[in-house]
Amino acid sequence: MTFHIIGIANKTPDFTTEQQQNILDTLIFSGGKRHYELVKDHLPKDHQWIAIQSPMCQVFEAYEKAAVPIIVFASGNPLFYGFSNTLKNKYPDAEIITTPYFSSIQLLANAMRLNSNQLQTVSVHGRTWEALDAILIQQKECIGVLTDSEKKPATIAKRLLEYGYDNYDIIVGEDIEGEQEKFQKLSLLEASTMKFHSLNCVILKKTAHRQIDFGISDTDFKGLPGRPKMITKMPIRLMTLHYLDILNVDIVWDIGFCTGSVSVEAKLKNGDLDIIAFEKRPECEAIMIENQKRFGAPGIQIVMGDFFEQDLTQFAKPEAIFIGGHGGRLEELFLKITPILQYETCIVINAVKESSVQAFKAGCNKIGYTIVEESTFSLDDYNPITMLKAIKVKV
Repeated sequence: MTFHIIGIANKTPDFTTEQQQNILDTLIFSGGKRHYELVKDHLPKDHQWIAIQSPMCQVFEAYEKAAVPIIVFASGNPLFYGFSNTLKNKYPDAEIITTPYFSSIQLLANAMRLNSNQLQTVSVHGRTWEALDAILIQQKECIGVLTDSEKKPATIAKRLLEYGYDNYDIIVGEDIEGEQEKFQKLSLLEASTMKFHSLNCVILKKTAHRQIDFGISDTDFKGLPGRPKMITKMPIRLMTLHYLDILNVDIVWDIGFCTGSVSVEAKLKNGDLDIIAFEKRPECEAIMIENQKRFGAPGIQIVMGDFFEQDLTQFAKPEAIFIGGHGGRLEELFLKITPILQYETCIVINAVKESSVQAFKAGCNKIGYTIVEESTFSLDDYNPITMLKAIKVKV
């Protein structure tokens, strides 16, 4: 299979002499509806057009039936969150020849005379918020965002405000190089109530640094009403993150998250971390959400209900598990998680009672895990806490 992918602007293309000849020598073309309107007058009369639209399986089926090279027209730079990468993933052995144009983010940065050395770009176009959440937590100076019809500039502005990132301005480029081209630099509050042209992208420009302590004070978290001490204390929390090795794993489960303090601190230390947090007390859901917004830690997956009644196969398998609560059923919990454990998955607990320490060790023994780290800490007038970490040791 051979694909010639030509990146075009949001206007009638000015093809090179070589591109014009290549187009005249080709029979099958592909692209979106908007691309067709821009290039149709340049195509040979007997051309065939394969529209890029859902479902994509039908598009790929049409490609696979073609016995000749295909020219694909794509927006901007097809190598930048674009269709060239899609085809490379789908057909790794295909010959893919790409002629890129400027990306919309480049055009926006150039129009606003921004220092592109600082620019880092993510895409929420047909994607989750995950990449934007991660880069926001890092508080990068200049963040380009490729949008879509749902995750549009107003929605993005609202999300930043919701999680306390009001230390950014938003620059919106609309219909870039089109007839309704427009550029605006706005406050997040202004953008959050505005409507924009459907073709847009944004750049977030940091105006000040949001200070968040490396270890958040216990009293700053919203806690359980009437139970202010029901929280993993800050020094223990930071040591827990060390035991979980959160800088070197991708997926963490927080079982019995309570106030969400461990999950929030973990997310702030590693914005790319996927955290799945479980809790059965209904009141804890609002507390977790409040703490996420208070400290700017979006993207934590909250699962409410009795952990022992959950179908764990529906969740991404963890590389690290923190047991924050077990309802006195610790050994049973080990049997519950056994089917989803990967070879490298570690399990960490902070135990106050000696019975919990012994139950943890007994549970490890049942599933072939070995205690690799064990420490006991005393903080102020609180009861001593024993922290344990277990892994499956290679034989």
